[in-house]
Amino acid sequence: MNSAFHLNNRQQLMEKMGPDSVAIFFAAPETTYSHDVHYSYRQDSNFHYLTGFPEPEAVAILAPGHEHPFTLFVRPRDLEKEIWNGFRAGVEGAQERYGADAAFTIDTLAEHLPTYLADRKHLYFKFGAHADIDTQVFQALNAVRGQIRNGVKAPQHLHDPGLFLNEMRLFKQPYEIEMMRKAAQMSAEAHMELMKALKPGVYEYEMEAVLTHYFRARNARMGYPAIIGGGVNATILHYIENQAKLEDGMLLLVDAGAEFAHYNADITRTSPVNGRFNATQKAVYEVVLKANEEAIAMTKPGVGFDEINAKATQIITEGLVDLKLLQGNVSELIETKAYQKFYMHKTGHWLGGDVHDMGDYLDDNGKFRKLQAGMVMTVEPGIYVGPHLSAEVPEAFHHIGIRIEDDILVTETGYENMTEAVPKSVDAVEALMAGH
Repeated sequence: MNSAFHLNNRQQLMEKMGPDSVAIFFAAPETTYSHDVHYSYRQDSNFHYLTGFPEPEAVAILAPGHEHPFTLFVRPRDLEKEIWNGFRAGVEGAQERYGADAAFTIDTLAEHLPTYLADRKHLYFKFGAHADIDTQVFQALNAVRGQIRNGVKAPQHLHDPGLFLNEMRLFKQPYEIEMMRKAAQMSAEAHMELMKALKPGVYEYEMEAVLTHYFRARNARMGYPAIIGGGVNATILHYIENQAKLEDGMLLLVDAGAEFAHYNADITRTSPVNGRFNATQKAVYEVVLKANEEAIAMTKPGVGFDEINAKATQIITEGLVDLKLLQGNVSELIETKAYQKFYMHKTGHWLGGDVHDMGDYLDDNGKFRKLQAGMVMTVEPGIYVGPHLSAEVPEAFHHIGIRIEDDILVTETGYENMTEAVPKSVDAVEALMAGH
């Protein structure tokens, strides 16, 4: 935990909210895996960003100008429950370790919450995520409204805190960039270990295990369900079953990244299972690689987010024409979106505390925003020749799925490719695999 980082985030948000406001944030709920077994707990990203507090059943209140600007409601210390499920910070820990100006046990939330809403004009709370949580906030609001005859006013304006938080989180601070570089580095190393282990006869889940072991051995975990797709499975964009046997002549598409200290990497590489691309695979791969490299090369402040996608789309479409997978004028094929049979997603997304991170893609005028220093995004063009195209394309192209993805930090003068350590040229991929 970086206490100064979380404190700075709270202060920034409260400044943006103004003195007549209050914000309420609930920790992520625990989720049941099966019967009485829970999924491994991960804190809500906004809650972590503002507090660093890692436990469930917690609520944070930010109230600028209040006697207690930052208040945490947390689970009480409980010896028996801590013996079974682990230590709790408790009220004392919430103040001493996490910087709360005041702290109360979570069972007193209904008692205290109305006092924080009283005489505040603006309430920042994300309604609609969980009905039971919405009910608690509405009950507190109604309790304040019931005091109108006593001269107490309730908030009149309700806002999603994402109005400010999404933009704050879009621009990465030095601490965040440091954590993302670490996540990117270990993700790059894990992908290379997988390439070394790849050979005909192994299973997709064995390749997933290479990544999982590498991450957990370095106090990280998988940032999202890994996509380990061989052959036809590589043409399924969000394939996560990872059960099939990898055969000689297949390509393996691996989309996986580590989450370290609550920050994510997101890398995709496509490798030949037997260590050598055949002629058709190589031809398609070179098109995707060119799109990836040229889109990255144009990244700098002032370039439109849509321009990155447009560049990759143009190169992909030109390549599909050269490969005779599409026929016609490139501009017309782009205008009619004919390329989407083979390339059906955008070229990138914001990256950070969430894999698909917070931040608007359009400006206030409804146009794609210009890149600025501190933004982090992926660049991930691809070509997918799925079974739906089998009747339209030569057999040599069947079941080819290729995506190449890197994590790009926009700097003051250009960009930093945080995942460039993973080989992606044909020669480099084949050399790495041949060496093992």
